[in-house]
Amino acid sequence: MAYEVTATRKRPQLFDGLKGQEFVVSTIKNAIGQGRTAHAYLFSGPRGVGKTTSARILAKALNCEHGPTAFPCGVCANCKEIAQGNSMDVIEIDGASNTSVNDVRVIKDEVLFPPQNSRYKVYIIDEVHMLSTSAFNALLKTIEEPPEYVVFIFATTETQKVPATIRSRCQQFHFQLIPLDTIKQLLAETAQEMGIPADEDALFWIAKESTGSMRDAYTLFDQVVSFCDGAITLEKIHQKLGLVGLDQITQVVGELLAGEPDSAITSLHELMGAGVSVEQCIKDLTEYFRTLLLLKKGIRNEDILGIQPQRIPEAIRTAYTEEQLEAAVELFLQLYRDIRYSLSPRFELELAVSRLGSLPYLVSTTQLMKQLAILKNDLVQGKTTELPKTREPLELRTPIAQKANNTTMKIAEPQNKAIVEQVVTQQPKVSPPPVQTVVPVETEAPPVQVAPITIPVAPTIKAPVATQIAVPVAPPQAAPTPAAPKPQAKFTKDLLPKLIQEMAHERDPAGIILSQVVDIVHDDKQVLIVFSSRYALQTAKQNEEKLRALIHRTAGYEGPLNFSVQEIKPVAKPEDKHKNDTTVHTIASLFRGEII
Repeated sequence: MAYEVTATRKRPQLFDGLKGQEFVVSTIKNAIGQGRTAHAYLFSGPRGVGKTTSARILAKALNCEHGPTAFPCGVCANCKEIAQGNSMDVIEIDGASNTSVNDVRVIKDEVLFPPQNSRYKVYIIDEVHMLSTSAFNALLKTIEEPPEYVVFIFATTETQKVPATIRSRCQQFHFQLIPLDTIKQLLAETAQEMGIPADEDALFWIAKESTGSMRDAYTLFDQVVSFCDGAITLEKIHQKLGLVGLDQITQVVGELLAGEPDSAITSLHELMGAGVSVEQCIKDLTEYFRTLLLLKKGIRNEDILGIQPQRIPEAIRTAYTEEQLEAAVELFLQLYRDIRYSLSPRFELELAVSRLGSLPYLVSTTQLMKQLAILKNDLVQGKTTELPKTREPLELRTPIAQKANNTTMKIAEPQNKAIVEQVVTQQPKVSPPPVQTVVPVETEAPPVQVAPITIPVAPTIKAPVATQIAVPVAPPQAAPTPAAPKPQAKFTKDLLPKLIQEMAHERDPAGIILSQVVDIVHDDKQVLIVFSSRYALQTAKQNEEKLRALIHRTAGYEGPLNFSVQEIKPVAKPEDKHKNDTTVHTIASLFRGEII
Protein backbone atom coordinates (compact mmCIF):
# COMPACT_ATOMS: atom_id res chain seq x y z
CA MET A 1 0.00 0.00 0.00
CA ALA A 2 1.29 3.49 -0.88
CA TYR A 3 2.48 5.75 1.91
CA GLU A 4 -0.15 8.14 3.24
CA VAL A 5 0.84 11.32 5.02
CA THR A 6 -0.23 11.72 8.61
CA ALA A 7 -2.49 14.72 7.91
CA THR A 8 -4.55 12.65 5.44
CA ARG A 9 -4.47 9.44 7.45
CA LYS A 10 -5.58 11.19 10.64
CA ARG A 11 -8.34 13.25 8.97
CA PRO A 12 -11.49 12.92 11.13
CA GLN A 13 -14.42 10.96 9.63
CA LEU A 14 -17.00 11.95 12.28
CA PHE A 15 -17.99 15.20 13.98
CA ASP A 16 -16.70 13.89 17.29
CA GLY A 17 -13.23 13.59 15.78
CA LEU A 18 -12.95 17.36 15.26
CA LYS A 19 -10.84 18.78 18.11
CA GLY A 20 -11.07 22.34 19.30
CA GLN A 21 -14.31 23.14 17.40
CA GLU A 22 -16.92 22.23 20.01
CA PHE A 23 -19.35 25.04 19.07
CA VAL A 24 -19.41 24.13 15.39
CA VAL A 25 -19.81 20.42 16.09
CA SER A 26 -22.62 20.78 18.63
CA THR A 27 -24.58 23.25 16.49
CA ILE A 28 -24.46 21.17 13.29
CA LYS A 29 -25.25 17.92 15.12
CA ASN A 30 -28.28 19.48 16.80
CA ALA A 31 -29.50 20.96 13.50
CA ILE A 32 -29.26 17.57 11.74
CA GLY A 33 -31.01 15.81 14.63
CA GLN A 34 -33.88 18.34 14.58
CA GLY A 35 -34.20 18.29 10.78
CA ARG A 36 -33.28 21.99 10.48
CA THR A 37 -30.60 21.70 7.83
CA ALA A 38 -29.76 24.98 6.04
CA HIS A 39 -29.38 25.29 2.27
CA ALA A 40 -26.06 27.22 2.50
CA TYR A 41 -23.18 27.22 5.01
CA LEU A 42 -20.09 29.44 5.27
CA PHE A 43 -17.13 27.92 7.13
CA SER A 44 -14.39 30.45 7.93
CA GLY A 45 -11.20 30.35 9.96
CA PRO A 46 -7.42 29.84 9.77
CA ARG A 47 -5.80 27.15 7.67
CA GLY A 48 -5.67 23.55 8.81
CA VAL A 49 -8.37 23.70 11.49
CA GLY A 50 -10.99 21.46 9.84
CA LYS A 51 -13.16 23.54 7.49
CA THR A 52 -13.04 21.21 4.45
CA THR A 53 -13.11 18.15 6.69
CA SER A 54 -16.28 19.42 8.37
CA ALA A 55 -17.86 20.02 4.94
CA ARG A 56 -17.18 16.40 3.91
CA ILE A 57 -18.52 15.04 7.21
CA LEU A 58 -21.66 17.16 6.77
CA ALA A 59 -22.09 15.79 3.23
CA LYS A 60 -21.79 12.23 4.58
CA ALA A 61 -24.27 12.99 7.37
CA LEU A 62 -26.83 14.24 4.85
CA ASN A 63 -26.38 11.45 2.28
CA CYS A 64 -25.76 8.43 4.54
CA GLU A 65 -28.16 5.58 3.80
CA HIS A 66 -29.12 5.61 7.50
CA GLY A 67 -29.62 9.36 7.63
CA PRO A 68 -29.77 12.22 7.67
CA THR A 69 -27.87 11.50 10.86
CA ALA A 70 -25.23 13.21 12.96
CA PHE A 71 -23.34 9.90 13.10
CA PRO A 72 -22.78 8.63 9.53
CA CYS A 73 -21.98 4.94 9.37
CA GLY A 74 -18.95 5.24 7.09
CA VAL A 75 -19.56 1.79 5.56
CA CYS A 76 -22.40 2.39 3.14
CA ALA A 77 -21.73 3.14 -0.51
CA ASN A 78 -22.45 6.87 -0.21
CA CYS A 79 -20.17 7.33 2.81
CA LYS A 80 -17.31 5.47 1.13
CA GLU A 81 -17.62 7.42 -2.12
CA ILE A 82 -17.66 10.75 -0.30
CA ALA A 83 -14.65 9.76 1.82
CA GLN A 84 -12.74 8.73 -1.32
CA GLY A 85 -13.78 11.90 -3.19
CA ASN A 86 -15.48 10.19 -6.17
CA SER A 87 -19.15 10.73 -5.33
CA MET A 88 -21.23 12.01 -8.26
CA ASP A 89 -23.50 14.00 -5.93
CA VAL A 90 -20.82 15.72 -3.82
CA ILE A 91 -18.93 18.19 -6.03
CA GLU A 92 -15.81 19.87 -4.65
CA ILE A 93 -14.77 23.03 -6.49
CA ASP A 94 -11.53 25.00 -6.04
CA GLY A 95 -12.54 28.62 -5.88
CA ALA A 96 -9.00 29.78 -6.65
CA SER A 97 -9.01 28.17 -10.13
CA ASN A 98 -12.69 28.61 -10.98
CA THR A 99 -13.14 32.32 -10.47
CA SER A 100 -15.03 33.46 -13.56
CA VAL A 101 -18.74 33.97 -14.07
CA ASN A 102 -18.76 31.16 -16.63
CA ASP A 103 -17.82 28.64 -13.93
CA VAL A 104 -20.78 29.81 -11.85
CA ARG A 105 -23.10 29.44 -14.86
CA VAL A 106 -22.14 25.76 -15.03
CA ILE A 107 -23.20 25.38 -11.40
CA LYS A 108 -26.52 27.14 -12.12
CA ASP A 109 -27.21 24.68 -14.94
CA GLU A 110 -26.26 21.61 -12.90
CA VAL A 111 -28.49 22.38 -9.91
CA LEU A 112 -31.52 21.89 -12.13
CA PHE A 113 -30.84 18.14 -12.18
CA PRO A 114 -31.57 16.10 -9.03
CA PRO A 115 -28.90 13.87 -7.42
CA GLN A 116 -28.30 10.47 -9.01
CA ASN A 117 -27.71 8.14 -6.01
CA SER A 118 -27.93 10.33 -2.91
CA ARG A 119 -30.46 12.36 -1.00
CA TYR A 120 -28.76 15.75 -1.54
CA LYS A 121 -26.53 17.29 -4.18
CA VAL A 122 -23.80 19.03 -2.17
CA TYR A 123 -21.47 21.73 -3.61
CA ILE A 124 -18.29 22.34 -1.56
CA ILE A 125 -16.48 25.48 -2.80
CA ASP A 126 -13.09 25.90 -1.14
CA GLU A 127 -11.39 29.33 -0.98
CA VAL A 128 -14.64 30.96 -2.06
CA HIS A 129 -13.24 34.46 -1.45
CA MET A 130 -11.21 34.06 -4.66
CA LEU A 131 -14.32 34.27 -6.84
CA SER A 132 -14.72 37.43 -8.86
CA THR A 133 -17.39 40.03 -8.13
CA SER A 134 -19.35 38.96 -11.23
CA ALA A 135 -19.24 35.33 -10.14
CA PHE A 136 -20.56 36.23 -6.69
CA ASN A 137 -23.38 38.26 -8.21
CA ALA A 138 -24.30 35.41 -10.54
CA LEU A 139 -24.46 33.05 -7.54
CA LEU A 140 -26.74 35.21 -5.40
CA LYS A 141 -30.11 34.03 -6.72
CA THR A 142 -29.07 30.38 -6.76
CA ILE A 143 -27.92 30.20 -3.14
CA GLU A 144 -30.90 32.25 -1.92
CA GLU A 145 -33.56 29.96 -3.39
CA PRO A 146 -31.92 26.70 -4.47
CA PRO A 147 -33.84 23.46 -5.13
CA GLU A 148 -34.68 21.55 -1.96
CA TYR A 149 -32.13 18.84 -2.77
CA VAL A 150 -29.15 21.24 -3.15
CA VAL A 151 -26.83 22.30 -0.29
CA PHE A 152 -23.94 24.78 -0.68
CA ILE A 153 -20.96 24.70 1.67
CA PHE A 154 -18.42 27.51 1.30
CA ALA A 155 -14.99 27.46 2.98
CA THR A 156 -12.67 30.48 3.25
CA THR A 157 -9.73 31.78 5.26
CA GLU A 158 -10.60 35.45 4.63
CA THR A 159 -14.21 36.16 5.52
CA GLN A 160 -13.84 39.89 4.97
CA LYS A 161 -13.36 39.30 1.23
CA VAL A 162 -16.71 37.53 0.89
CA PRO A 163 -19.47 40.03 -0.03
CA ALA A 164 -22.04 40.77 2.62
CA THR A 165 -24.79 39.69 0.21
CA ILE A 166 -23.31 36.18 0.19
CA ARG A 167 -22.72 36.06 3.96
CA SER A 168 -26.30 37.09 4.68
CA ARG A 169 -27.63 34.08 2.74
CA CYS A 170 -25.50 31.52 4.63
CA GLN A 171 -25.24 30.15 8.13
CA GLN A 172 -21.79 31.25 9.27
CA PHE A 173 -19.47 29.15 11.43
CA HIS A 174 -16.07 30.45 12.49
CA PHE A 175 -13.43 27.83 13.20
CA GLN A 176 -10.91 28.69 15.91
CA LEU A 177 -7.23 27.87 16.29
CA ILE A 178 -6.63 24.55 18.02
CA PRO A 179 -5.11 24.90 21.54
CA LEU A 180 -1.47 23.97 21.97
CA ASP A 181 -2.21 21.29 24.58
CA THR A 182 -4.71 19.61 22.23
CA ILE A 183 -2.20 19.51 19.37
CA LYS A 184 0.49 18.18 21.68
CA GLN A 185 -1.82 15.41 22.91
CA LEU A 186 -2.80 14.38 19.37
CA LEU A 187 0.86 14.29 18.30
CA ALA A 188 1.71 12.11 21.31
CA GLU A 189 -1.09 9.69 20.38
CA THR A 190 0.13 9.59 16.77
CA ALA A 191 3.73 8.89 17.84
CA GLN A 192 2.51 6.12 20.13
CA GLU A 193 0.48 4.55 17.31
CA MET A 194 3.53 4.60 15.03
CA GLY A 195 5.76 3.17 17.78
CA ILE A 196 8.13 6.17 17.74
CA PRO A 197 9.45 7.44 21.11
CA ALA A 198 9.11 11.21 21.39
CA ASP A 199 10.24 13.62 24.10
CA GLU A 200 7.67 15.96 25.60
CA ASP A 201 9.84 19.01 24.81
CA ALA A 202 10.06 18.01 21.15
CA LEU A 203 6.28 17.58 20.84
CA PHE A 204 5.79 20.91 22.60
CA TRP A 205 8.07 22.60 20.05
CA ILE A 206 6.21 21.04 17.10
CA ALA A 207 2.83 22.09 18.55
CA LYS A 208 4.13 25.63 19.14
CA GLU A 209 5.50 25.95 15.60
CA SER A 210 2.18 24.83 14.10
CA THR A 211 0.53 28.00 15.50
CA GLY A 212 -2.84 26.34 16.06
CA SER A 213 -3.05 24.45 12.73
CA MET A 214 -3.46 20.68 13.05
CA ARG A 215 -2.46 20.12 9.44
CA ASP A 216 0.75 22.11 9.90
CA ALA A 217 1.50 20.10 13.04
CA TYR A 218 1.12 16.75 11.24
CA THR A 219 3.21 17.97 8.29
CA LEU A 220 6.05 19.11 10.56
CA PHE A 221 5.73 15.89 12.55
CA ASP A 222 6.29 13.83 9.39
CA GLN A 223 9.38 15.87 8.56
CA VAL A 224 10.82 15.45 12.05
CA VAL A 225 10.19 11.70 11.98
CA SER A 226 12.16 11.47 8.73
CA PHE A 227 15.44 12.83 10.16
CA CYS A 228 15.23 11.82 13.85
CA ASP A 229 16.19 8.15 13.20
CA GLY A 230 13.41 6.50 15.17
CA ALA A 231 13.42 8.81 18.24
CA ILE A 232 12.15 12.39 18.33
CA THR A 233 14.25 14.65 20.58
CA LEU A 234 14.51 18.41 20.82
CA GLU A 235 18.29 18.26 20.49
CA LYS A 236 18.05 16.54 17.11
CA ILE A 237 15.47 19.08 15.92
CA HIS A 238 17.73 22.00 16.83
CA GLN A 239 20.74 20.34 15.25
CA LYS A 240 19.08 19.38 11.96
CA LEU A 241 16.97 22.49 11.43
CA GLY A 242 19.64 24.99 12.57
CA LEU A 243 17.64 26.46 15.45
CA VAL A 244 18.75 28.30 18.58
CA GLY A 245 18.22 26.28 21.72
CA LEU A 246 16.73 27.80 24.86
CA ASP A 247 19.84 26.86 26.84
CA GLN A 248 22.11 28.78 24.45
CA ILE A 249 19.99 31.93 24.75
CA THR A 250 19.96 31.56 28.53
CA GLN A 251 23.75 31.31 28.50
CA VAL A 252 24.09 34.53 26.46
CA VAL A 253 21.70 36.46 28.73
CA GLY A 254 23.39 35.07 31.84
CA GLU A 255 26.81 36.20 30.64
CA LEU A 256 25.44 39.69 29.99
CA LEU A 257 23.99 39.86 33.51
CA ALA A 258 27.32 38.68 34.91
CA GLY A 259 29.08 41.61 33.24
CA GLU A 260 30.83 39.48 30.61
CA PRO A 261 29.88 41.02 27.23
CA ASP A 262 32.94 39.45 25.59
CA SER A 263 31.75 35.96 26.56
CA ALA A 264 28.23 36.77 25.32
CA ILE A 265 29.53 37.87 21.92
CA THR A 266 31.69 34.73 21.75
CA SER A 267 28.69 32.50 22.51
CA LEU A 268 26.71 34.34 19.83
CA HIS A 269 29.44 33.69 17.27
CA GLU A 270 29.46 30.01 18.20
CA LEU A 271 25.71 29.85 17.52
CA MET A 272 26.04 31.43 14.09
CA GLY A 273 29.08 29.28 13.39
CA ALA A 274 26.88 26.22 13.97
CA GLY A 275 24.64 27.28 11.08
CA VAL A 276 22.01 29.39 12.85
CA SER A 277 20.97 32.37 10.75
CA VAL A 278 20.91 35.94 12.03
CA GLU A 279 17.15 36.14 11.46
CA GLN A 280 16.58 33.01 13.55
CA CYS A 281 18.71 34.40 16.39
CA ILE A 282 16.69 37.62 16.39
CA LYS A 283 13.39 35.71 16.40
CA ASP A 284 14.44 33.49 19.31
CA LEU A 285 15.83 36.40 21.36
CA THR A 286 12.60 38.33 20.75
CA GLU A 287 10.51 35.38 21.88
CA TYR A 288 12.75 34.87 24.92
CA PHE A 289 12.36 38.44 26.21
CA ARG A 290 8.64 38.39 25.33
CA THR A 291 8.28 35.34 27.56
CA LEU A 292 10.16 37.10 30.38
CA LEU A 293 7.83 40.10 30.00
CA LEU A 294 4.70 37.94 30.18
CA LEU A 295 6.10 36.08 33.19
CA LYS A 296 6.73 39.44 34.85
CA LYS A 297 3.06 40.26 34.32
CA GLY A 298 2.04 37.03 36.06
CA ILE A 299 1.11 34.93 33.00
CA ARG A 300 1.85 31.21 33.37
CA ASN A 301 -0.20 29.72 30.49
CA GLU A 302 2.14 27.84 28.14
CA ASP A 303 -0.21 28.46 25.20
CA ILE A 304 0.50 32.19 25.55
CA LEU A 305 4.12 32.03 26.62
CA GLY A 306 5.33 29.66 23.90
CA ILE A 307 8.18 28.56 26.22
CA GLN A 308 7.97 26.33 29.25
CA PRO A 309 8.68 28.79 32.13
CA GLN A 310 10.49 26.26 34.32
CA ARG A 311 13.29 26.10 31.74
CA ILE A 312 14.26 29.73 32.45
CA PRO A 313 16.40 30.25 35.61
CA GLU A 314 14.80 32.20 38.42
CA ALA A 315 17.73 34.63 38.53
CA ILE A 316 17.05 35.76 34.97
CA ARG A 317 13.28 35.93 35.49
CA THR A 318 13.74 38.45 38.32
CA ALA A 319 16.69 40.43 36.90
CA TYR A 320 14.72 42.93 34.78
CA THR A 321 11.75 45.24 35.26
CA GLU A 322 8.75 45.42 32.93
CA GLU A 323 10.02 48.63 31.31
CA GLN A 324 13.40 47.07 30.61
CA LEU A 325 11.84 43.94 29.08
CA GLU A 326 9.53 46.04 26.90
CA ALA A 327 12.57 47.97 25.68
CA ALA A 328 14.39 44.70 24.86
CA VAL A 329 11.44 43.34 22.86
CA GLU A 330 11.11 46.62 20.98
CA LEU A 331 14.87 46.58 20.29
CA PHE A 332 14.74 43.21 18.55
CA LEU A 333 11.48 43.94 16.73
CA GLN A 334 13.03 47.07 15.27
CA LEU A 335 16.23 45.17 14.53
CA TYR A 336 14.31 42.58 12.49
CA ARG A 337 12.75 45.39 10.46
CA ASP A 338 16.12 47.08 9.86
CA ILE A 339 18.34 44.15 8.88
CA ARG A 340 16.87 43.94 5.36
CA TYR A 341 18.49 47.31 4.59
CA SER A 342 21.61 46.82 6.72
CA LEU A 343 25.19 46.66 5.48
CA SER A 344 25.77 43.59 7.65
CA PRO A 345 22.90 41.95 9.61
CA ARG A 346 25.49 40.18 11.75
CA PHE A 347 26.98 43.50 12.90
CA GLU A 348 23.50 44.74 13.76
CA LEU A 349 22.86 41.67 15.93
CA GLU A 350 26.20 42.02 17.73
CA LEU A 351 25.45 45.68 18.46
CA ALA A 352 22.02 44.79 19.85
CA VAL A 353 23.47 42.10 22.12
CA SER A 354 26.13 44.54 23.32
CA ARG A 355 23.42 47.05 24.22
CA LEU A 356 21.65 44.41 26.28
CA GLY A 357 24.52 44.57 28.77
CA SER A 358 23.29 47.95 30.03
CA LEU A 359 19.65 46.86 30.12
CA PRO A 360 19.50 46.49 33.96
CA TYR A 361 20.31 50.21 34.27
CA LEU A 362 17.76 51.42 31.73
CA VAL A 363 15.01 53.76 32.96
CA SER A 364 12.30 55.49 30.96
CA THR A 365 12.12 59.28 30.78
CA THR A 366 8.64 59.20 32.31
CA GLN A 367 9.84 57.35 35.39
CA LEU A 368 12.93 59.54 35.67
CA MET A 369 10.91 62.77 35.48
CA LYS A 370 8.51 61.43 38.11
CA GLN A 371 11.38 60.72 40.49
CA LEU A 372 13.01 64.09 39.80
CA ALA A 373 9.69 65.82 40.59
CA ILE A 374 9.59 64.05 43.95
CA LEU A 375 13.20 65.05 44.61
CA LYS A 376 12.58 68.69 43.67
CA ASN A 377 9.57 68.87 45.97
CA ASP A 378 11.63 67.48 48.85
CA LEU A 379 14.47 69.92 48.20
CA VAL A 380 12.09 72.90 48.18
CA GLN A 381 10.63 71.80 51.51
CA GLY A 382 14.09 71.31 52.95
CA LYS A 383 13.85 67.63 53.65
CA THR A 384 15.44 64.52 52.24
CA THR A 385 13.15 61.56 51.67
CA GLU A 386 14.45 58.17 50.72
CA LEU A 387 12.96 57.07 47.43
CA PRO A 388 10.90 53.85 47.51
CA LYS A 389 12.79 50.76 46.46
CA THR A 390 11.36 47.83 44.61
CA ARG A 391 13.48 45.35 46.53
CA GLU A 392 14.73 45.14 50.08
CA PRO A 393 18.50 45.64 50.54
CA LEU A 394 20.64 42.74 51.49
CA GLU A 395 21.82 42.78 55.10
CA LEU A 396 25.02 40.98 56.01
CA ARG A 397 24.85 40.59 59.80
CA THR A 398 27.14 37.61 60.16
CA PRO A 399 30.23 37.74 62.39
CA ILE A 400 32.38 37.45 59.30
CA ALA A 401 30.85 40.59 57.79
CA GLN A 402 31.40 42.51 61.02
CA LYS A 403 34.96 41.32 61.16
CA ALA A 404 35.59 42.34 57.57
CA ASN A 405 33.93 45.76 57.70
CA ASN A 406 33.89 46.35 61.47
CA THR A 407 30.24 47.32 60.94
CA THR A 408 27.02 45.94 59.51
CA MET A 409 27.04 46.27 55.73
CA LYS A 410 23.80 47.21 53.98
CA ILE A 411 24.10 46.95 50.22
CA ALA A 412 21.24 47.65 47.85
CA GLU A 413 20.90 46.08 44.46
CA PRO A 414 21.45 48.23 41.38
CA GLN A 415 18.18 50.01 40.63
CA ASN A 416 17.04 52.15 37.75
CA LYS A 417 16.86 55.06 40.20
CA ALA A 418 20.66 55.23 40.56
CA ILE A 419 20.91 58.76 39.13
CA VAL A 420 18.30 60.23 41.47
CA GLU A 421 19.56 58.32 44.50
CA GLN A 422 23.06 59.66 43.85
CA VAL A 423 21.71 63.22 44.11
CA VAL A 424 19.88 62.38 47.33
CA THR A 425 22.93 60.82 48.96
CA GLN A 426 24.99 63.92 48.18
CA GLN A 427 22.91 66.11 50.57
CA PRO A 428 24.95 67.55 53.48
CA LYS A 429 24.84 65.43 56.61
CA VAL A 430 25.75 66.43 60.17
CA SER A 431 28.92 64.60 61.11
CA PRO A 432 29.73 63.71 64.74
CA PRO A 433 32.47 65.82 66.45
CA PRO A 434 35.93 64.50 65.72
CA VAL A 435 37.83 62.76 68.47
CA GLN A 436 40.40 65.20 69.86
CA THR A 437 43.99 64.11 70.21
CA VAL A 438 45.25 64.30 73.80
CA VAL A 439 48.37 66.44 74.23
CA PRO A 440 50.27 67.22 77.44
CA VAL A 441 49.34 70.53 79.13
CA GLU A 442 52.19 72.91 79.97
CA THR A 443 51.93 72.72 83.77
CA GLU A 444 54.03 71.43 86.59
CA ALA A 445 51.95 68.29 86.74
CA PRO A 446 53.09 65.35 84.63
CA PRO A 447 51.24 64.70 81.33
CA VAL A 448 48.35 62.22 81.51
CA GLN A 449 45.77 60.82 79.11
CA VAL A 450 42.75 63.10 79.49
CA ALA A 451 39.30 63.89 78.17
CA PRO A 452 38.86 67.66 77.48
CA ILE A 453 36.31 69.66 79.51
CA THR A 454 36.10 73.42 80.23
CA ILE A 455 36.53 74.65 83.85
CA PRO A 456 37.99 77.81 85.46
CA VAL A 457 41.75 77.83 85.70
CA ALA A 458 43.18 77.72 89.23
CA PRO A 459 45.13 80.91 90.13
CA THR A 460 47.90 78.95 91.79
CA ILE A 461 49.18 77.62 88.48
CA LYS A 462 52.03 79.90 87.49
CA ALA A 463 52.89 78.34 84.17
CA PRO A 464 50.92 79.29 81.03
CA VAL A 465 48.01 76.92 80.58
CA ALA A 466 45.27 76.36 78.07
CA THR A 467 41.63 77.22 78.74
CA GLN A 468 40.89 73.50 78.79
CA ILE A 469 42.58 71.09 81.18
CA ALA A 470 42.56 67.34 81.16
CA VAL A 471 40.64 65.10 83.48
CA PRO A 472 42.10 61.62 83.87
CA VAL A 473 39.93 58.89 82.37
CA ALA A 474 40.26 55.17 82.41
CA PRO A 475 42.14 53.80 79.43
CA PRO A 476 39.99 51.85 76.94
CA GLN A 477 39.92 48.18 77.54
CA ALA A 478 41.51 46.03 74.90
CA ALA A 479 39.16 43.94 72.76
CA PRO A 480 38.99 40.31 73.85
CA THR A 481 41.30 38.13 71.88
CA PRO A 482 39.30 35.65 69.78
CA ALA A 483 39.92 32.00 70.32
CA ALA A 484 42.49 30.44 68.10
CA PRO A 485 40.81 28.93 65.02
CA LYS A 486 41.01 25.29 64.45
CA PRO A 487 43.73 24.27 62.06
CA GLN A 488 42.07 24.00 58.71
CA ALA A 489 42.99 24.53 55.10
CA LYS A 490 42.57 28.12 53.87
CA PHE A 491 40.73 29.21 50.74
CA THR A 492 42.11 32.53 49.47
CA LYS A 493 41.78 34.69 46.35
CA ASP A 494 45.11 33.32 45.12
CA LEU A 495 43.34 30.06 44.27
CA LEU A 496 40.66 31.74 42.13
CA PRO A 497 42.61 31.66 38.81
CA LYS A 498 43.19 27.96 39.29
CA LEU A 499 39.49 27.33 39.94
CA ILE A 500 38.40 29.45 36.97
CA GLN A 501 40.84 27.64 34.67
CA GLU A 502 39.65 24.24 35.92
CA MET A 503 35.94 25.08 35.40
CA ALA A 504 36.69 26.55 31.96
CA HIS A 505 38.50 23.31 31.06
CA GLU A 506 35.35 21.40 32.11
CA ARG A 507 33.17 23.88 30.13
CA ASP A 508 31.15 24.58 33.27
CA PRO A 509 29.20 27.91 32.94
CA ALA A 510 29.27 28.27 36.74
CA GLY A 511 32.89 29.34 36.43
CA ILE A 512 31.72 32.76 35.23
CA ILE A 513 30.64 33.72 38.72
CA LEU A 514 34.13 33.12 40.17
CA SER A 515 35.41 36.03 38.09
CA GLN A 516 32.93 38.23 39.99
CA VAL A 517 34.51 37.53 43.42
CA VAL A 518 35.78 40.74 45.05
CA ASP A 519 36.76 39.42 48.48
CA ILE A 520 37.09 36.21 50.52
CA VAL A 521 36.90 36.49 54.33
CA HIS A 522 37.71 33.58 56.65
CA ASP A 523 36.10 32.90 60.01
CA ASP A 524 36.39 30.14 62.58
CA LYS A 525 33.23 28.48 61.34
CA GLN A 526 32.76 29.47 57.74
CA VAL A 527 34.05 31.35 54.70
CA LEU A 528 32.36 34.45 53.29
CA ILE A 529 32.66 34.91 49.52
CA VAL A 530 31.72 38.44 48.41
CA PHE A 531 30.54 38.99 44.80
CA SER A 532 30.23 42.17 42.79
CA SER A 533 26.77 41.50 41.29
CA ARG A 534 23.48 40.06 42.43
CA TYR A 535 23.34 37.68 39.47
CA ALA A 536 26.63 36.10 40.55
CA LEU A 537 25.32 35.83 44.13
CA GLN A 538 22.13 34.02 43.08
CA THR A 539 24.00 31.74 40.69
CA ALA A 540 26.47 30.83 43.47
CA LYS A 541 23.61 29.89 45.78
CA GLN A 542 22.14 27.66 43.08
CA ASN A 543 25.51 25.93 42.54
CA GLU A 544 26.60 25.85 46.22
CA GLU A 545 27.22 22.11 46.32
CA LYS A 546 29.28 22.21 43.14
CA LEU A 547 31.41 25.11 44.43
CA ARG A 548 31.92 23.42 47.82
CA ALA A 549 33.12 20.21 46.13
CA LEU A 550 35.43 22.19 43.83
CA ILE A 551 36.94 24.22 46.70
CA HIS A 552 37.48 21.09 48.76
CA ARG A 553 39.21 19.38 45.86
CA THR A 554 41.45 22.37 45.16
CA ALA A 555 42.14 23.93 48.58
CA GLY A 556 41.16 21.12 50.98
CA TYR A 557 38.67 23.36 52.77
CA GLU A 558 35.73 21.43 54.28
CA GLY A 559 33.80 24.11 56.18
CA PRO A 560 30.49 25.73 55.17
CA LEU A 561 30.26 28.57 52.64
CA ASN A 562 28.38 31.84 52.85
CA PHE A 563 27.76 34.32 50.05
CA SER A 564 27.11 38.05 49.89
CA VAL A 565 27.18 40.92 47.40
CA GLN A 566 29.08 44.22 47.58
CA GLU A 567 28.45 47.21 45.38
CA ILE A 568 31.59 48.57 43.74
CA LYS A 569 31.47 52.35 43.55
CA PRO A 570 33.78 54.38 41.29
CA VAL A 571 36.36 56.58 42.97
CA ALA A 572 35.76 60.27 42.38
CA LYS A 573 38.61 62.07 40.63
CA PRO A 574 40.00 65.31 42.11
CA GLU A 575 39.19 67.24 38.96
CA ASP A 576 35.54 66.14 39.22
CA LYS A 577 35.07 67.68 42.68
CA HIS A 578 32.65 70.27 41.31
CA LYS A 579 30.42 67.48 39.99
CA ASN A 580 29.80 66.31 43.58
CA ASP A 581 28.78 69.77 44.75
CA THR A 582 25.29 69.60 46.31
CA THR A 583 24.36 73.13 45.25
CA VAL A 584 25.34 72.49 41.64
CA HIS A 585 23.28 69.30 41.49
CA THR A 586 20.26 71.03 43.07
CA ILE A 587 20.33 73.84 40.50
CA ALA A 588 20.79 71.36 37.65
CA SER A 589 17.81 69.24 38.77
CA LEU A 590 15.52 72.28 39.21
CA PHE A 591 16.31 73.73 35.78
CA ARG A 592 16.81 70.36 34.01
CA GLY A 593 20.36 71.30 33.13
CA GLU A 594 23.53 69.34 32.52
CA ILE A 595 26.80 69.65 34.43
CA ILE A 596 29.77 70.14 32.05
